[in-house]
Amino acid sequence: MKKGNVVVILSLFAIMVSSCSKPFYQCGESRPDKFRASKRVLAVVDERDHLCNTLAQRDKEISSLKKNVSSLNSEVDGLKSTLRDTEKNYSDLSDASLNQAQQLNLSLKQKSDELAEKERILKEREKSLLELQQVIARQDSITNRLNSILRNALLGFRSDELSVEVVNGKVYVSMSDKLLFKSGSASIETKGKDAIKLLADVLDKNQDIDILVEGHTDNIPIKTAVYRDNWDLSVARATSIVRILADEYRIAPTRVTASGKGEYSPKMSNDTPEGRAGNRRTEIILSPKLDEIMNLLKTS
Repeated sequence: MKKGNVVVILSLFAIMVSSCSKPFYQCGESRPDKFRASKRVLAVVDERDHLCNTLAQRDKEISSLKKNVSSLNSEVDGLKSTLRDTEKNYSDLSDASLNQAQQLNLSLKQKSDELAEKERILKEREKSLLELQQVIARQDSITNRLNSILRNALLGFRSDELSVEVVNGKVYVSMSDKLLFKSGSASIETKGKDAIKLLADVLDKNQDIDILVEGHTDNIPIKTAVYRDNWDLSVARATSIVRILADEYRIAPTRVTASGKGEYSPKMSNDTPEGRAGNRRTEIILSPKLDEIMNLLKTS
């Protein structure tokens, strides 16, 4: 190796060592004008400057990336916190939703049970109503048949003496006082007894009939040694008929009721003789026994 080359290499080495330990100028600064070197030394210096600039740029990029990483880490921590809150809210809402669903199912079951119970009660009532309607239909049939029998049995009496009609499911046999009694008396006349006998024969053959005897008068006051007023007289007349039915014709006393209404239930106006005559009457009210109906009402 030539001596000149050795000198150059040693000089280059010395420059590089010197630049690593204590640079003779800063990266990016202009070379001092007094600096002079060989082309090879200049090439090395240029390469060093390029590397120095590249490293500086990389340091800036690394610093920027570190800031970005720090910012991203903060965002990640925030997202994790948000995720935890969201998961907790979801869990709470899920529990609440499940609880609401259970309550809704329980409420629906209760409503379903109530509806089933009401349907059961409705069916029972419909059944009871049908049975009641059937009983009432039978009662009406008995009443109509009794009305027909009595009309045929009492054909021999005039309309101003006796009448038979159906009112509100009951048979009303209305007998005038001219058929039954003398004025102010509760003793039954012979023709009246004949009518009562015919009536008793029908009642004896129809044991499922209850009997109510009602005495009625007009509004002309009376006062005798026997009867205090019309009310007293109407009760006595009804009682006379009840006793004949029970004593002479063996109608069970449990089937018969006597009552007197005096002048307080007029059928016609008391302002005329004809109206007062119509009000002086005794009504025998016949109704089918209500035991079957009452039993149905008790069980419904």
